[in-house]
Amino acid sequence: MWKSTFIILAVFAAALFAIIVWDVFKGRRKKTRYRLRSSVTSYLMLLPAALLAFLFIMLPILYSLGYAFTDYYLLKPDDIHFIGFDNFVEIWHELVSKGTIYHAILNTLFFVVGVVPLQIGLALGLALFCNRKRRGVKIFKVCFFAPVVISLSVTSYLWLQILSPAPTGLLNSLLSVFGAKPHDWLGDPKTAMPSIIVLSAWQGAGYQMLIFSAGLSNVREDLYEAAALDGAGAWKKFTCVTWPGIRSSFVFVIITVFIGACRIMTQPMLMTGYQLHTVTLSYYMYTRGYSDRWVGLSSAVALVMTIFIGAITLVQRRVFREKA
Repeated sequence: MWKSTFIILAVFAAALFAIIVWDVFKGRRKKTRYRLRSSVTSYLMLLPAALLAFLFIMLPILYSLGYAFTDYYLLKPDDIHFIGFDNFVEIWHELVSKGTIYHAILNTLFFVVGVVPLQIGLALGLALFCNRKRRGVKIFKVCFFAPVVISLSVTSYLWLQILSPAPTGLLNSLLSVFGAKPHDWLGDPKTAMPSIIVLSAWQGAGYQMLIFSAGLSNVREDLYEAAALDGAGAWKKFTCVTWPGIRSSFVFVIITVFIGACRIMTQPMLMTGYQLHTVTLSYYMYTRGYSDRWVGLSSAVALVMTIFIGAITLVQRRVFREKA
């Protein structure tokens, strides 16, 4: 491993050095004033960040890409063999036979389809509410953002108490007032994932609310005044004034929320455990890699997941791009 790490580091250093040399050469060719000392100083200041990015981002990605085509077993790190596409064939067979990965994909898709519109809609509604010039609005903004800074572990434990199957659980206690019987919200396959969707949307909406609020603050007030003079109602103002002003923010939010939703793992891990009705791709990948110790197979799942997320993200950027 150390040998391959040094080889990758040497290639990275050579590529960085080539970029620096090319930048210096291109700067000298221009007739504008160019100082070699300033350029070298700039790259030296970038070097620590580039080194950290290489060690903690690029290197793990490259290793994961390589391990996807091997039979790497965590307890035998010195006994690794190249097996080609055998891991991907195993993934395909498990998918066709409707094994655990089949349920993991379905659960992940269900979660993404449910949480993305719910969280974005909630965040946009909260941003529009907090964008009003009223006294005390900042207090609401702080309250709406508070769940974001709370650890997901703490949040999951909190909702475990709310969704407790016991008659004394908070939700069951409230519903018992209307004559409803106690329900096991996380044990029932029909309500477990919807419960996790609600929890995730509530926990993450505050962050997207701030992004939408920043976009709304850039929309000029005179545009709303002009729209009001033309007889535009609230919906017309939103579609013709607000929406164009926050379009770029919306593109960023939908991409980040989608990527985060595809990586869902903490909530089902802490709230339900490894169950077929709540296991997700990230949870499956973690279990195969660390519990079962098959790092090669786990890396193959990660590669497939990365390709899928990247393809959908590119489609989203193309669909929501600004039209000339």
